[in-house]
This record gives sequence, C-alpha cells and structure tokens, in this order.
Amino acid sequence: MKYSAGVLLFRREPEVHVLLGHMGGPLWARKDSGAWSIPKGEYEPVTEEARAAAGREFGEELGVPVPDGEWIALGDVRYGNKQVTVWAVEGELDPARVVPGTFEMEWPPRSGEYRAFPEIDRVEWFDLSTAHDKLITGQQPLLPRLAERLR
Repeated sequence: MKYSAGVLLFRREPEVHVLLGHMGGPLWARKDSGAWSIPKGEYEPVTEEARAAAGREFGEELGVPVPDGEWIALGDVRYGNKQVTVWAVEGELDPARVVPGTFEMEWPPRSGEYRAFPEIDRVEWFDLSTAHDKLITGQQPLLPRLAERLR
C-alpha cells in the first residue's frame, strides 16, 4: 500500500468552491473530466506524520505554502493500492501565483529520452458539483464530507 496526504483548499463566496489541480504530463494533457486532483503526494508513515506530509506536498506541488487556517480532517479514501488522507483548509490562493513542481518520465514511451513535466499544469477554483465531475473518481467522496463538515 502507498500512502499519500493532501490539502483541499476551499472558500465560501457564498457557495463553497475548492481548489483543484489538473494533473500534468502527456498522459493527462487531453483529458479534463476525471483528470483533476487535490494537491497531495506520497509519504512514509514510519518517518513522517500525514498532516506534515500534506502541508509539504501542497507546497511542493503548488510552490506556495498552505494558507493559515483551521485544518479540518476529511479522513481517508482508498483507490488502487493507495490510501489518501486529506484535510480541508479555508483560504484564498490566486491560481496565477502557483509555481508547480516537476517530475521526469520517459517520453515518448520507449524512446530512452526523459523529459520534465509539471506535476500540476494548472489550478482552478470549482463549485462542489463541477469539482465532482473534474476530480479523479477515488477522491470524489471527499467533497460530500467537506460539505457535511461545513454544515
């Protein structure tokens, strides 16, 4: 099992909006529905607490720290061989300020050439209904949990 942790940034205006990142790289370039994610990343539970990893990964993926605010536990979701632990934090973030981290992969496949791609190629604010359509399936259960915690 792989472990990931992340932060779902939200704001109220007056309806709730969440900040999602479109997954970077050539495999996701032409996809939109189901191609967005909460900023998150892997950690080793033996050496790092999930909340610390969530904050670190938010900073690595977006290039900015998690805004100050209360961390609201949304719990875990599991998909594939991954368990993702997520917190929601209310705050503002201008998508234009995002400076995404990068990863390397062989591209084109079996070419022997490695290229760097952004982990997240863009971020946007979405209302909860639109966010549900954009998010990868395994993360969708986090949205009704957020709505419930905010009631």
